[in-house]
Formats: sequence, C-alpha cells, structure tokens
Amino acid sequence: MDIERFASERMQVAALMSRLYTCRLTTTSGGNISLRLTGDLFCITPSKLDKANLTGDLIAIVDMDGKNLTPHLSLSIESEMHRQALLTRPDISAVVHAHPCYASAFTAMKRPINTRLLAESWFLIEEPAFAPYARMGTPALADAVASCLASSNVVLMENHGVLTVGNSLIEAFDLIEVLENSAKMTFITESLAATRNGWDTSALDAERCDELMRMKRG
Repeated sequence: MDIERFASERMQVAALMSRLYTCRLTTTSGGNISLRLTGDLFCITPSKLDKANLTGDLIAIVDMDGKNLTPHLSLSIESEMHRQALLTRPDISAVVHAHPCYASAFTAMKRPINTRLLAESWFLIEEPAFAPYARMGTPALADAVASCLASSNVVLMENHGVLTVGNSLIEAFDLIEVLENSAKMTFITESLAATRNGWDTSALDAERCDELMRMKRG
C-alpha cells in the first residue's frame, strides 16, 4: 500500500493532536485522534510518543479489521475504541478522545454537565451520553463507547475522559472545547449558587431547547 497518498490526512491528525495539547485539553501521553481515510482504512495517533510534537509520518494507518498497516508504528492503546466508533457510525469521519480536566472531573463524580447554560452548547452537544467504567484499552470500553454513540456524538467515560465524533476533525474538536467550557460553567454556576444566597442559574427551558433543535434539524 502506498501510504504517501494519505500524507495530508496524517498531517492534519498530527496538527490537531498538537492543538489538543496546546489548548490543555489533554496531557503529553493522553488522548488520541483518528480519521477515516477510505471505507476500509483509518489513521490514528500512535502510542508512547509526545502528543505535542507529532508529525504526519508518525500517524499509523489501520484497516477496518484492526490490522496495523504501518507496523513500524505502535498503535494507540485505544485503537479498538476508535475502530468500533467508526464502524458504528458510518456517517462520521473523525474521532477525538481526550482528558479535559473539568469534563473528566464530572465523569468521576457521575454528575451531569449542564449543556443548557448556553444556546451554543445545547445546539451542538444536547445531552452527552455516559459510558460506565471499563479499563482503558479493553474491548469492554470500546463496546460501551460504541453503544453510547448510537444516541450522541459526545461520550463521557467514567473515571477516564471524553470522546467526541464528527464529520471532520475540526467538528469533533469543537465538541471537546464546547463540552469543557460547559463543564467549567456548570462548576462555576453550581458553586456560586451553593455559596451565594439568592444567586440562581437561568438555564434554557424546554421550550427554548426544542426551538434550537428545530433550528438544528431544519
């Protein structure tokens, strides 16, 4: 296989991984990104490398049966989770998994992130799905996330992090950013409401949420 034909796509994945780290949405060793290349192939960030300094030639290529077509590169521990996500959702092309601090904290507390605080967050995210704990890199986690993707483009993984999917890399990345901001706003509003008597939060009501969904779905 001529892997050079996918040089541009691999560069895009590497660049977005660097952006994910620069924006403090993941750690040096944490998180992974994949991109569908064809109906039979996807590329994914590797394992055990500095996520802030990846280059296109370090992005692995995998077929939809899970075979590493770039054996000189170690696959991400979560490659099966990405493969299952792409198989479950043929309508999407990109998968982003990261460990943003505030959103990940909510997964540990098993508390919902309030996406109704801003019209933007409800419009883009709606209600995130929640995947119960399974050890990272296991088929159990891949299955749990794939199941959640049947109802949402955003998955909170208990005691782990978050995963988003989209039609493009930037679309999936945007969901991570909006989710993390929603988590921060949830923390701020709940903390202030608990410590400041009379400080109430005005979240979107059902009528406004429905109006946004009608706008979203045309």
